Amino acid sequence: MMQRMTRRGLAAMALGAAGAAQAQVQWNPSRPVNIVVPFPPGGSTDVTARLVADRIAPLLGQNVVIDNRPGAQTVIGAEAVARAAPDGHTMLMSSGTTLTINPVIGRNLPYKPQDFAPIIHVATLPFCIAVKPGIPDTLEGFIAHVRANPGKVSWGHNGRGSFNHIAGELIRDRLQLDWNDVGYRGDAHQMNDLLAGTLDSILVGGATGLQVARSGRAKIIGWTGETRLPNLPDQPTFHEVWPGLVAVTWFGLLAPARTPAAAISRLNAAAATAVADASLRQSLLDQGILTAGGSPADFQAFLTREQERWTPILQRLKIEL
Repeated sequence: MMQRMTRRGLAAMALGAAGAAQAQVQWNPSRPVNIVVPFPPGGSTDVTARLVADRIAPLLGQNVVIDNRPGAQTVIGAEAVARAAPDGHTMLMSSGTTLTINPVIGRNLPYKPQDFAPIIHVATLPFCIAVKPGIPDTLEGFIAHVRANPGKVSWGHNGRGSFNHIAGELIRDRLQLDWNDVGYRGDAHQMNDLLAGTLDSILVGGATGLQVARSGRAKIIGWTGETRLPNLPDQPTFHEVWPGLVAVTWFGLLAPARTPAAAISRLNAAAATAVADASLRQSLLDQGILTAGGSPADFQAFLTREQERWTPILQRLKIEL
């Protein structure tokens, strides 16, 4: 005899069916996906974006196109993504400059953090300091040299308000240095000036620093991370000599706010697979970049922690964009 179903049982069946149907819904891109990189080609953010794009394209079944939109300390590229259609076909490969630094030091920004939906924390990046020949080539020796020559030792960065400029200002403030900072529009120009000998030092991401070091015409003397890089165990960190002196930026993928949850989930799954790829991890490590990963919620929690850490530092340094 067939038993009569109770209302509670019918409700449970309905909920189960709805959950199963929802689980089966999967978003797939219907055209090429753009990753906007708010920096020129060749820097650490661009390198990371291209390596990730190559691996997620076959997973998504669509081409993934890198769209470099540099300028205004990432504001141009970030604004473009904030205003893009929230349909999953546009992502931003953000760095810490965009969502950790700019919202604190910028005025009248055309975007706000709430304009973006986190997808995945891709990687973290300590900066390295590289010096030209003739400059003391140990971390402590270089700092002593800067102190002995106030206002005469130059160092390059990516412009006022960039994360490596902030890192340099943090070092200057903590160690009470008087050094001559020189802003550039990207890594390539300061790298060329260092190799030409017209710039004494640079504070840049590992992709650029290791490139100049391999030339034999410059030397990396230290990093701004908390621990040494596993593939460069002989290169010290500022933190080892001056505890707590750490300045690390990050890379992550974000979509325009209001992008459907199914699209965010699909993009996260593809990117997480890419970030876990051993060859990608090694390629990034070779350039001083450490892969991360996790869920969109993990990335949001990370962004919150970064804002809480850097906001008082930036307010104390009194840096404006």
